Amino acid sequence: MIPFTTFYGMRMNPFDKELPSRDAYKTLDMEQTQGRLNHLKDHPGLGLFTAAPGQGKTFSLRYFSDGLNPNQVKFYYICLSTVSATEFYRQLCVKLGLEVSYKKTVMFQRIQEYFYSMCMNKNVHCMICLDEAQYLNSDILRDLKMLCNFCMDSKNCFSLILLGQPVLVSLMMRQPNEALRQRIAVSYSFVGLSENEAGDYIRDRMELSGATPCIFDENAVTVAYASCNSSLRQLNLILTKALTIGAQNQKQNIDTDMILAAVNDISLA
Repeated sequence: MIPFTTFYGMRMNPFDKELPSRDAYKTLDMEQTQGRLNHLKDHPGLGLFTAAPGQGKTFSLRYFSDGLNPNQVKFYYICLSTVSATEFYRQLCVKLGLEVSYKKTVMFQRIQEYFYSMCMNKNVHCMICLDEAQYLNSDILRDLKMLCNFCMDSKNCFSLILLGQPVLVSLMMRQPNEALRQRIAVSYSFVGLSENEAGDYIRDRMELSGATPCIFDENAVTVAYASCNSSLRQLNLILTKALTIGAQNQKQNIDTDMILAAVNDISLA
């Protein structure tokens, strides 16, 4: 079977999540996120970012981190959030290159000393991102507030980014998390891909691949968007599957029927 990239004259699959961040299509959500992340880069503090699954929050973070100067900013990403407080400290120590201890208090001190030294002595800004933060337990959320406390709460020595699904907002609104919530310097909730963005995105991706944008007819684009629930990830899956079906059937154009067949295949997968 001929790969659809060959059949449609593409240099690559334009809807593959492995495409380099430099080729990113900047949605409104992504632009809003970049502005807030750049603020955190210049002004250490706490950022809260939420989005439904597949709306591009993690990719937006990757795009941001790929553009950082490693001599000025150290970026650390942690995605395993279903852990105990002690396990969290161990994870963070490993990420920072610090010695792990069986005592949480020792690790807490080492981590704070590391952030303070990087900020005050080396003029290097550390940014810690905790992905899937909606799963963090109450002990970790409580400790995060104390981890951000330097010099009797008079300095911000690193930036903390909490990234998660919309339920994270509700979690932060709970009374026990009031002190941590008050530390939030920037926040953003993704609105998802708009229909106009979806059309522009498909045209942009097809041009990136070297193929003609008119492979997808106008009705097919409309149906693809209506089927993706504003999720960029879901849209990518639908379009990739539709191209595969089109190549299998040697169709030069993707129509509504092929989009619906792709949606059906994905729902059954």
